[in-house]
Amino acid sequence: MTDALTTLLAKGQAMTRDDLRTLLGLTDPQDRKRLYDAAYEVKARTVGRVDYYRGLLEFSNRCIKNCKYCGIRRDNEEVERFDTDRKDLLAMAKWAYDNRYGSLTLQSGERQDEEFIAYVEGLLRDIKELSHGELGITLCVGEQTEETYRRWFQAGAHRYLLRIETSNPALYATLHPQDGHHEWSVRKACLEALHRIGYQVGTGVMIGLPGQTLDDLAGDILFYRDMDIDMIGMGPYVVHHNTPIGKEVVAAGGNTEAAQQERFILGLNMIAVTRLFLPDRNIAATTALQALNPLGRELGLKAGANILMPIVTLPKFRPDYLLYDNKPCVEDSPDQCRNCLAGRVASVGDTVGFGKWGDSLHYFKEHPEQERR
Repeated sequence: MTDALTTLLAKGQAMTRDDLRTLLGLTDPQDRKRLYDAAYEVKARTVGRVDYYRGLLEFSNRCIKNCKYCGIRRDNEEVERFDTDRKDLLAMAKWAYDNRYGSLTLQSGERQDEEFIAYVEGLLRDIKELSHGELGITLCVGEQTEETYRRWFQAGAHRYLLRIETSNPALYATLHPQDGHHEWSVRKACLEALHRIGYQVGTGVMIGLPGQTLDDLAGDILFYRDMDIDMIGMGPYVVHHNTPIGKEVVAAGGNTEAAQQERFILGLNMIAVTRLFLPDRNIAATTALQALNPLGRELGLKAGANILMPIVTLPKFRPDYLLYDNKPCVEDSPDQCRNCLAGRVASVGDTVGFGKWGDSLHYFKEHPEQERR
């Protein structure tokens, strides 16, 4: 396939759905290396060999949703629910600012009540004040009304991450209870609302889901393009033992080491193919990669990713914010996470963009009046 692969890798943004599917399905180690090398070259040429931190503050695991794959789903009674005190959150935000992380990601389970909305709004203003406006802020707190998104944007958030989970509505339906509160169309409408407001919009999918095909994954990449997505956070599906889908996968023998390796390879392929097809987007090397391979995040960077999310969550709460099993870094302190990731970045020949927001280049093509930070 060598000659055909050379031609295919050179097509870049001109690739068809069939081309995307072909590259996503590569399994031969040498072919995959060529794919990853090509993607890294595009990364170096387009967004640079600089990787940016998004310090991850998981501030509450209370959730009104009951997604069938998620460890903090509403009906999981094994989980001890928590809310982080505001003073502790601000202390960790200050730690991230003092350590020149550049940006924070505030993440929690999903709530839509006014108390929660006002809490997040106040938190955003407080973080902006303590950092003199210098910390960039990404929110990852689920589906909300356009009015709520607008309030948070005005309070200081400028990026929002809302995973579509899959661009296939039929597959999406298998991941959620059919109760009228988990609708693919609502999630897509939220992404559209975020664009209207002016956020840098992030989304992503789970890779290797039961019933998912290579054509679905190719469709996901086309969805990123068609929805004009600025940043992409996607990773391999990792089982949580106390979820309906996790139990089904385990019972069917789908959580063997070989199955996990297959999902891991698919995860790397998705990063690389997305970088080739959408060269100016921010792409994360997620912790889910490291959950399946000790060198997962390094390999993600070498396959074209340029964003990392070191955990800043208070250590006492980390064991209760497990979206999946074997989550890495749960027992590490923030200092350990910072030093560990710096070493991982250096090992692939990249540098860390300390003190920079690391905004998406793609966003500024649509908003040239904005200043990139």
